[in-house]
Amino acid sequence: MSDSEEDHASGDRLGTPTAVTLRASQADDPHMRDAARYPRRVELIVALFFIAGIAGVCAFGAAYVENAGTQVYGATLFIGLFCLGFGLTAWGKYLMPQGPFVEERHSLASGEQAREALAAALVERTGIVVKRRKVLGGLLVTGMGIFGIVAAFPLIRSLGPRPRSSLFVTNWKKGSLLVSQTGRPVHRTDMQVGGILTVFPKGKQSTPTAQAVDQTVLIRVQSTELVTMKGRGDWAPDGYVAYSKVCTHLGCPVGLYEQEFELLVCPCHQSMFNVRDGAFPVFGPAPRPLPQLPIYFDSTGFLRARAPYNQPVGPGFWERTTEGNGKASAT
Repeated sequence: MSDSEEDHASGDRLGTPTAVTLRASQADDPHMRDAARYPRRVELIVALFFIAGIAGVCAFGAAYVENAGTQVYGATLFIGLFCLGFGLTAWGKYLMPQGPFVEERHSLASGEQAREALAAALVERTGIVVKRRKVLGGLLVTGMGIFGIVAAFPLIRSLGPRPRSSLFVTNWKKGSLLVSQTGRPVHRTDMQVGGILTVFPKGKQSTPTAQAVDQTVLIRVQSTELVTMKGRGDWAPDGYVAYSKVCTHLGCPVGLYEQEFELLVCPCHQSMFNVRDGAFPVFGPAPRPLPQLPIYFDSTGFLRARAPYNQPVGPGFWERTTEGNGKASAT
């Protein structure tokens, strides 16, 4: 008896699959389902589902980038995941042995020859599966890889645009015309003492940035020149004074003005700022004064910005210097 015949006989006697028995065609494998009697046909179906899944995942990514809508998101994501899942399930169900595998033996310990034969069979079967399923394996890896990339789109996009320098600067520039929310310029005769108005730089009043950081509260404290701090002698002509409307505590809009006490009040956490004293906080959790916008009247009597804010507006994530020109630097 030859060595191969002896191995085969030994394998049959012990009920252990050997390298020889595993060389039989897949169609003759008793552990395979009926649909796997035609493996090429099943492989084609699985490959088609993988391709459809990849297309669905790619379509979901494109739809998300283009803001196609939640219905398109749901449809494309469902197609992609369903097809990938169906293909993977079909692969495992119809192209892999299902069992049960029974090993009949007289003793619990296998002989050295049987163990070597089983190891060889496992290595060979694994090699056969890998070699025969290269296309399906490639499609599965491609589909899952693309899905992993596309799945990161919502996370990346939800973070919003990078703030860049927007945390330090606003749209206020030298010569910016002060306008109301409707775009109407503010003239020196428009407000009486005690009046208050939210203003923006012209052309920016309806932009998200304006609503977030450009919003400025304009108050007419008195009818004569007002000096709020040393070095700001020409910042408040005819008693008009402009402060950032973004609270230095948590960024809430400081929109209330108590004329009797001349205080700007944040309605969220009751921080109060003295408008005559550079908007320094006199009550509440706000740690810093509101930045003041220097303004002037142009030749036609309309209010304009003399310069941009000399420090970042809003909550303080930056370090303010207390001496010199008051400019800020990031920490």
